[in-house]
Amino acid sequence: MVFIKKFKTVFFYILIIGGFSAAMYWIIDVGKQLEQGREIVLNVSAENSFQQFLNSFTENFHHPAALLLLQVISIIAVSRIFGLLFKKMGQPMVIGEIIAGIALGPSLLGLYFPEVSSFLFAPQSLSNLQVLSQIGLVLFMFIVGMDLDIGVLKNKAHEAVVISHASIIVPFASGVALAYFIYSSFAPAGVPFSSFGLFLGISMSITAFPVLARIIQERNIHKTRLGAIVITCAAADDITAWCLLAVVIAIVKAGSVVSSVYTILLAVAYVILMIKLVRPFLKKLALRYETGKAGWKSIVAVFFLVLLVSSYTTEVIGIHALFGAFMAGAVMPHSSKFRSMFIEKIEDVALVLLLPLFFVITGLRTEIGLLNDGSLWLVTGIIIVVATLGKFVGSSVAARFVGQSWKDSLSIGALMNTRGLMELIVLNIGYDLGILNAEIFAMMVIMALVTTFMTGPLLNLFQKVFK
Repeated sequence: MVFIKKFKTVFFYILIIGGFSAAMYWIIDVGKQLEQGREIVLNVSAENSFQQFLNSFTENFHHPAALLLLQVISIIAVSRIFGLLFKKMGQPMVIGEIIAGIALGPSLLGLYFPEVSSFLFAPQSLSNLQVLSQIGLVLFMFIVGMDLDIGVLKNKAHEAVVISHASIIVPFASGVALAYFIYSSFAPAGVPFSSFGLFLGISMSITAFPVLARIIQERNIHKTRLGAIVITCAAADDITAWCLLAVVIAIVKAGSVVSSVYTILLAVAYVILMIKLVRPFLKKLALRYETGKAGWKSIVAVFFLVLLVSSYTTEVIGIHALFGAFMAGAVMPHSSKFRSMFIEKIEDVALVLLLPLFFVITGLRTEIGLLNDGSLWLVTGIIIVVATLGKFVGSSVAARFVGQSWKDSLSIGALMNTRGLMELIVLNIGYDLGILNAEIFAMMVIMALVTTFMTGPLLNLFQKVFK
């Protein structure tokens, strides 16, 4: 019985496939009669057929979709290798991923393997890569906003605000002062000093909240008093720095402080709208999901719409789409179950797949070979010293003033000096706006790497000194 059923199935399969294939062959054969008078020339020699195949095969390598996929494969593979190497060295993986981006740029791959570089990262193919990297940044800033716990800020607001704002204003002022001395040599033509100085200041004052949080977790100090105060300070620093960056971008785009007032007023209205209307709405939506009155996919669709509309709004206002993504994350409901579930859905895609693309875009812009003179490396060293002293001293002194021990104060200073990815985001915004030229961009990228790299060794040093 089973054999007969199996035989019938095979017979039916052969009949239907063979019958319809024969019918198609007959239609195509008859259809050739319709070609009369159309002057169709078919070259069917074996040699020409193989040549046509080779030409088509070669063209497939240069197809935009194929090239984009090859770029993504190369970027993820190299990023993971470098990330794991630096993790074994006791450094955050993100440093290895950033250096992987630089290695794939003109500083290494383009220098020693120009043919490979020109094929893999052909200028006409970079627009697709850049769009994907921007989507990754939007998702990443959304996650950063969701990771911020406003309740923690309220509980430790006094100490956190003092330390955080001191860690911003001191390096900010130091950056503006440094801009006074290097403006003539490094500012692009047509860029006013106010724009150059403000952008250098904000670049000096950024702290990489995600990298800092990862370092604290890896060192198992996230449940200690030091871990709690540093996380709170970094969260306050992130909110303040991104608001300041929005103001700086508004001033730069408007051309003057007075002209930027309208943009700033629109930005303030947008923030109030997000806090007073959007946040309560999302909270009610989350409650409906938790009580089983709304489906998960519908909730996710609404949340993604809020993210995209928020990013679009801030881009149109003139304070950059990333601020909108950050703000959308900050107003999301802070139910631990709901937040962790939502972050898990997008974190791997954003951090593993899309974010390394941004590192390569940064690496393609970072031409370390431009720093081909001792004086340029001297300026790079000065930038690193000013950035480190401003952030480290500002944070440490403020922490000591509010009652922290010297060990904790210095540790806070070292951690707040971590710049990492957030610094690269700011630098790329400055590069896109035309405020930073290729030389100063390369110097600032090196500063971001050095200040992030020194965090671990400094913490180890303070641990030994105050053991």
